[in-house]
Amino acid sequence: MSRMSILVLLVASLLLSSSSPAHADQQAAKPWSIHDPKPAGGVAQSLALKQINLPDGVTGAESLAFDRRGQGPYAGFHARTGDLYIADAYLGLMKVGPGGGEATVLVAEADDGVPFAFVNGVDVDQATGDVYFTDSSTTYTRAHNTEILLHRDSSGRLLSADRSHVVVAHTGPCQAFRYWLKGPKAGSYELFADLPGYADNVRRDAKGGYWFALNRESVNATAPEHLVGVRVDGKGVGHEVVTAPEGVTLSDIAEKDGNLWLGSVELDYVGRVNYKSVSK
Repeated sequence: MSRMSILVLLVASLLLSSSSPAHADQQAAKPWSIHDPKPAGGVAQSLALKQINLPDGVTGAESLAFDRRGQGPYAGFHARTGDLYIADAYLGLMKVGPGGGEATVLVAEADDGVPFAFVNGVDVDQATGDVYFTDSSTTYTRAHNTEILLHRDSSGRLLSADRSHVVVAHTGPCQAFRYWLKGPKAGSYELFADLPGYADNVRRDAKGGYWFALNRESVNATAPEHLVGVRVDGKGVGHEVVTAPEGVTLSDIAEKDGNLWLGSVELDYVGRVNYKSVSK
């Protein structure tokens, strides 16, 4: 498989690489769960994980989306035009048209002429066609991604929007911020949520909130469970956490039609769980 073909499914990640296929299969056989993060939140409910295996030798996917026919998952898809947007960690923001083919570079540097160092997440406003993407660091490249965590670098630039604001995941500080695009707060940047772990991608849920995929739980975490995801509402209040076997990390949680689609650059499959059966 060519590098460009792999990019159609994989988006550059903040996560460390990579588990062996045998290890991934062993992890997938163990139970996943979801529950309210509060102490009195009740008993964790097990999640039945189904796998979509990737081609031999391929690990991913770090970002998931669906086309206008509901097919996928893909990354950074614009349903109206059929364009697929790709965040390449080294080349910049790229695009493949609805007919497929080789991706072209749209932008590789900021307006001030500073080259992007680590292009990461990408999201498309389906109403306007505006494309939002992150440059996870202005200092460190993908090859030195661990430095972002060690130095608590917060120069990543954004992630998911509902047209009035953009929610930005700051991985190192375990926080999410909100940048207002419209309204009386337009142009302001404020703390949105304290997260229980190191976030990678953030996606909208079906209830007006957001799913944050976690590389791992915070170093200050006291709970014995291994967190790989958290759902917060539109006010930044945590409502559910997703747990997995030790060693598993998630890069993306995409909710669609009652299912949660789970992506990770470390696994050789895309996961799917029936969220409708356990959601409130």
